[in-house]
Formats: sequence, C-alpha cells, structure tokens
Amino acid sequence: MEHSSHKKIIKPVIGITMGDINGIGPEIIIKVLSDNRLLKLITPVVYGSTRVLSYYRKNMGLEQMTHFPVRDDFELHTKKINVKNCWEETVELTPGQATNEGGTYAFKALVSATKDLTDGKIDALVTAPINKKSIQREQPDFIGHTEYITEEAGRNKEDSVMLLVSPMLRVGVATGHIPLSEVKNVLTKELIEKKLKILIDTVKKDFGAGKPKIAVLGVNPHAGEDGLLGKEEKEIITPTINAFKDKGQLVFGPFPSDGFFGTSEYKKYDAVLAMYHDQGLIPFKTLAFDEGVNYTAGLPIIRTSPDHGTAYDIAGKNKASEESIRQAIFLALDVIKSRNEFA
Repeated sequence: MEHSSHKKIIKPVIGITMGDINGIGPEIIIKVLSDNRLLKLITPVVYGSTRVLSYYRKNMGLEQMTHFPVRDDFELHTKKINVKNCWEETVELTPGQATNEGGTYAFKALVSATKDLTDGKIDALVTAPINKKSIQREQPDFIGHTEYITEEAGRNKEDSVMLLVSPMLRVGVATGHIPLSEVKNVLTKELIEKKLKILIDTVKKDFGAGKPKIAVLGVNPHAGEDGLLGKEEKEIITPTINAFKDKGQLVFGPFPSDGFFGTSEYKKYDAVLAMYHDQGLIPFKTLAFDEGVNYTAGLPIIRTSPDHGTAYDIAGKNKASEESIRQAIFLALDVIKSRNEFA
C-alpha cells in the first residue's frame, strides 16, 4: 500500500471541504474524484466524514470507489482519495434540506481544512458550497468562506478580493458580502486603491500576466453620467484610476457596466474590478456559470471554490455537474505552478 508523508509528496496536496452535507457538495466531490486521471495530478484530502461520503457513494451506485481515513500523523495515500474525519458522531442526512446540522458540520470541515492550509499541510484548498444561514445559527459572526479564510490567514477582511475566474473572464469585487445600501458608505479611494493593487499583483503572480490590463466599473448607471446620476465616479473612482495611470499602470475606466459586458469589452482586459457583488457576479455567472471558479485573491495561501451554491433542489438526485469543482481544482493547480514560476 503506497502512502507517504506530505514532505515526500511531489504532487500537490489539495484539500477539499465537503460543504453542506445536504447539498450537492459530497456528490460533486465523488464525481470529480472518481476520475482516476485526476489522481495522477493531485493527492486529494476531503474534509468531512467517511460515513457521509459512503452514504452518497452508495446512493450514486459508486460503491467500488475507495477512500481512506487520514490518521493523526497526516500520512497520505498519494494515489488514493484521503478523507479527514472532522467529526466522529453519526449524522442524519436529509439531502435537499437546509438544516442546522448542515451548517454545523460544514463549519467543522472548514475549520479543520483552513487550519491545515495555514499550517502548510495542504498546498491549496477547494471549498464546496455552504449555506451561510445554516452556519450563522451557531456562528453569528460568519459572513462567508472568503472573509473567514482571509482572517484565518492573518489578514483583515479588506486585504483579499473575491475574484471570479473563467477561461474568458476574471471579475473581482471592491465590496463583497454587504447590503447594497452600505456600498456607497464603504467605497473610498483607499479601498479601491487597495483592491486594485491586490488585483494587479494577483494577475501577475497567480495568472502569469506580465503587465496586467485592468478595467474598473462605475457604481452608478452610465458611470454617473458626468455627475448627473451620482458623484462617486468623479470624486472617488476616476481620481483613483488616474493615480494608477500616473504610475504607468494599465488601469482604465470607469465603465458603465451594462455596455461594458453587453459589447464584450471585457475580452480586452486581464481582469475587471466591479464595485459591488451583484454588479460583477450577475454578468460573470451568465457568461461562465458551469466553468466559473471563485478565487480568494491577495492571500499567501490558495483557496478556490465552485461559483455555484448548494443547489438543494437537485441534491441527492445524482444530477449535479462536477465541472465547476473540476475547474476549481485545476485553477488551484495553475496558481501553485504560476507562483512557483514567479518566485
């Protein structure tokens, strides 16, 4: 039986959290890892429960697929699926339902995986979808994966960028999981400058673009129409863009977001900075839902995620596509390689 300590492993060790145990997370993990070609590229460690994985495997008719529990010494099977049990108790599974248990155990898996990530036991982390509301019943301060992992990596919330990535488009957001009514209160020159610096650095270091070309969206309709429809562009966004241009950076805008995406202008840029969550995510998911990946940019550690949710409506029905989580794993591998080459 071939297994090895992490130090001897040449293949990257990719951690994968199970997400909400009643959502499609376990199912898409089983589907993606049942492809033996992937096991030639990575050593996977699934964070969750061997019992939960076995339940879904049986449900999907994949009993022949094997996985091995990770021991306390973190010895890993380099050619097998490793599972780290983040709880011992038996949990009742109710696929398709949002439950307190779904939140409790999704959070336990996330805590364990993030600790191993920051401790350097795994090379990157792929997080399966969670239900924030289910987690917040016990963890009221929990905002989302991006914010939690950023803080556990020793950074402030504004020190990372939620970046949606596909082969055709990269969209980051200046403000993330906050109410729309609060966007204008937190949108400052300092915040946009910080997010742009992270985006430029990320596109260079993690995606291998020599001199990144970045587009910045306005926050108001028609990018403010020269002050008629809002002053944020004139007072905050444009001066920040000009400061980057003065330093020789290829930063352009602010663009009205409807025309920018409607005319495929995004194809000319290495990345786009949207001002708020839905402004960036609606066009991204419309253009790249099946292959989109959520990437936490700006951190020393590597974390990716499928860009879809728990999909309770199809959970447990063997209908979910594993394409987005496959792309999330491939993106993690690409970033590991790009960072090594950059270093």
